[in-house]
Amino acid sequence: MSQQNLEALDVEAIRDEFPILEREFDGQQVVYLDNAATTQTPDPVVDAMSDYYRESNANIHRGIHHLSQEASIMYEEAHDRVAEFINADGREEVIFTKNTTESENLVAYAWGLNELGPGDRVVLTEMEHHASLVTWQQIGQRTGADVEYIRIDEDGRLDMDHARELIDDDAAIVSAVHVSNTLGTVNPVAELTDLAHEHDALSFIDGAQAVPNRPVDVEAIDADFYAFSGHKMAGPTGIGVLYGKQHLLEEMEPYLYGGGMIRKVTFEDSTWGDLPWKFEPGTPQIAEAVGLEAAIDWLEEIGMERIAAHEEEIARYAYERLADEDDVEIYGPEPGPDRGGLVSFNIEGVHAHDLASIMNDHTIAVRAGDHCTQPLHDKLGVPASTRASFYVYNTREEVDKLVAALDDARELFA
Repeated sequence: MSQQNLEALDVEAIRDEFPILEREFDGQQVVYLDNAATTQTPDPVVDAMSDYYRESNANIHRGIHHLSQEASIMYEEAHDRVAEFINADGREEVIFTKNTTESENLVAYAWGLNELGPGDRVVLTEMEHHASLVTWQQIGQRTGADVEYIRIDEDGRLDMDHARELIDDDAAIVSAVHVSNTLGTVNPVAELTDLAHEHDALSFIDGAQAVPNRPVDVEAIDADFYAFSGHKMAGPTGIGVLYGKQHLLEEMEPYLYGGGMIRKVTFEDSTWGDLPWKFEPGTPQIAEAVGLEAAIDWLEEIGMERIAAHEEEIARYAYERLADEDDVEIYGPEPGPDRGGLVSFNIEGVHAHDLASIMNDHTIAVRAGDHCTQPLHDKLGVPASTRASFYVYNTREEVDKLVAALDDARELFA
């Protein structure tokens, strides 16, 4: 993207749609740099959900009255909108869940428990989020399948030679994070998927940190499953997405049971409804689906390429500013096309939790801890790190405030 197009992104106008960014604590305006955990929600998304509750609130697929029919159409159209956004074939390939973690569990239990056994291999990466790592670890223990991890190199990138060793004819599924929530590494997920398919294995891609800030085409990636969360893409909490290839979803047994996902029930047995409803039992997240659709509309109005370029530019600036500090250690690759919009770091002599507390004194919101990647932090040799993560509304001036606040930590722990 050219610098001219970057400058066309009106960040101040975007910020006007987020009243929370105007909040002050002790006279200091909020600097929100915890976007890898949850992004803020713009007014159009809040308005869409409020309008639903004010005008169309009803349960879906169960009533013949006008409100139920209207709510049902809105809910179904949200599936269509998501499918269009990620280039899925249709709503049949879009399952609404609570979050990425539930999407991981759905596949692990609905597919993994039935298909895996001793001698099978589940291939993960050393940078996996606990949502993937813990889930497949537990499935491996229950089925006897081996769980092994693709190594990362000193720069925080995947060792693809090691990947080719692990992804062999014993591999049954490869589950990899698209963008690391700790290192910022953008993984070659299409290449990993190709390797999996060469050995008749499936691929599951955790896109929680990718879909919010870059164009994602599941057909181009050729992933068998792909998951992400609404609350990391300017949408509401409580809704996630599992994309799955239709033929796989049709073959899988449901993960949860109850109303809404059945075709016929007798005292002796039950049969399941069509996709995607087969995997969506009970009253679903109707308002959240409306909000997710509104978030997608909002993102696409800005343009995913422009969002990606802006986030990359802010993250690069933050990396360079922090790299100029002699006592700061940064984790993950240097800025470039294979690094996303976050920077995890430590300052010498200051624990990450202490640094985050000092940042909070300046009303700067960052994340401190292991970021649900404990094994990765063990690999890095640190108990925790501080993470600053950026989104479309963040500015260079906010990065400058972050770097300036480091001096307080140095003085306090000198």
